[in-house]
Amino acid sequence: MINTVITGTGSYIPEIEVENTSFIENPFCFNDGRRIQNNNVDVIEKFKEITGISARRYVNDSQSCSEIAWIASKRAIENSGVDPESIDMIIVAHNFGDIVKGSVQTDIVPSIASRVKHKLGIKNQFCVPYDLIFGCPGWVQGVIQAHLFIKAGEIKRCLVVGAEVLSRVVDPFDRDTMIFADGAGACIVEAIEEENTRGVLSHATVSHTVTENAYLSIGESFNKFRGDNTKYIKMNGHRIYQYSLTEVPKAMKYCLDKIDLGLQEIKKILIHQANEKMDQAIINRLFKEFGIKDVPENIMPMIIERLGNSSVATVPTLYDLIKQGELAKHQLNPGDKILLASVGAGMNINCIVYQE
Repeated sequence: MINTVITGTGSYIPEIEVENTSFIENPFCFNDGRRIQNNNVDVIEKFKEITGISARRYVNDSQSCSEIAWIASKRAIENSGVDPESIDMIIVAHNFGDIVKGSVQTDIVPSIASRVKHKLGIKNQFCVPYDLIFGCPGWVQGVIQAHLFIKAGEIKRCLVVGAEVLSRVVDPFDRDTMIFADGAGACIVEAIEEENTRGVLSHATVSHTVTENAYLSIGESFNKFRGDNTKYIKMNGHRIYQYSLTEVPKAMKYCLDKIDLGLQEIKKILIHQANEKMDQAIINRLFKEFGIKDVPENIMPMIIERLGNSSVATVPTLYDLIKQGELAKHQLNPGDKILLASVGAGMNINCIVYQE
């Protein structure tokens, strides 16, 4: 049989670390423009309590989304040992492209995937690069798409990348600015002919767009006296939290039920690093769906405390760090089954059951 297997991983964690204390002097405002009168120390402490974030990483002034995507891609290719010219497809998940420094103007022509192919020096004209705009679940969706192309017999090898530079689309007057970060993660997905099943075992994707499509948007600064029409990333955090808590466990259970796999067989759950308290609540509810009272210790690795929420990059970065042995208490061995899951854009959810 033909298995869809991840044969190499790589990531790029920006060097600039921004501690929560860096926001002490930020003039945070409510969405109606009123200045938040609370001491920022209190605001930051509450933020840390809810999200689990103590610091995040930002790119330097000379870096772009396509550049850090390229760095992660090089590392994944080197880790897999494949010839770059043998790659049939490059999928780059992002949401804001190469943001021009000093503005929030996006630059996605040519596509970020085309830029990555160019930077990798791939001459193979049949290597097709394209971008995937799907919110935070973009990288997981890229792996799903690569799997479907492999199963259709159209490709044998795909580079899937998730990269984002959110530090250039955040509003300094919005407390949510502290959530977002920069980063990139990548993997090589291959068609491997084997006797036993492994790799991608099951997948599921759902999207809700009746009212949920407005939970994440681009809007004006909370500082109504800023004097320009620049737009920034905005989100209805409460709505996203409730949506995620309700819908993500359902999607994860559906993914497992498709192959009649019990949750007790899952070694690790690699979930999008959006909000530590939210992720824990999702996992608790998932276990309840299966009638399991106690959540196993260390089943859900977290890197959000020091890296923040880098959108499409969180899951591949987390997976790469585990595969490289850089996360204490977290290892993956041949035969282990894991669950990859992500939620984002205020409306999209996906997951994959994967066997090492």
